[in-house]
Amino acid sequence: MRTQVRDWLADRRTRLDDRGSGAGAVIIFALVFLSLSAFVIDGGMSISKRERAADIAEQAARYAAQDIDREALYDDVGGPAPINYENCNARVKAFAAEMDMTGADIAATHCVTADAAQVQVEVQLTYSPVFTGMFYGGDVVVHGEAVAENEVG
Repeated sequence: MRTQVRDWLADRRTRLDDRGSGAGAVIIFALVFLSLSAFVIDGGMSISKRERAADIAEQAARYAAQDIDREALYDDVGGPAPINYENCNARVKAFAAEMDMTGADIAATHCVTADAAQVQVEVQLTYSPVFTGMFYGGDVVVHGEAVAENEVG
């Protein structure tokens, strides 16, 4: 009888051995933590790039609007200073090149509308996500728009 009890206890101990049972929980929590950190990091990068695109668009619009027709300004003292809007795209692309943007982003950056009173600029920025790029694949493109008006005063 003693051997049967001993065998039964040894068999039970083997079946109920819980060594390594926490490894599954550690793996699951590690995956959850990495997923959350990936979305936090890439989400922050997305917000940062959108803000940067908007900032570059504002600066590019101001740069394009600074190209005024000086002759018209000197002829009509105190009057409006019309913008040379014909070369708005060239000035915006030149500004984008100065900001060390990629060639594709420079090509996609342009004046949306331009006239003698104001210019509207759209800027494109492309970036590679750190973690979520593994799941979604490819780069992310963000846009920024801004308007600059010419005011005399």
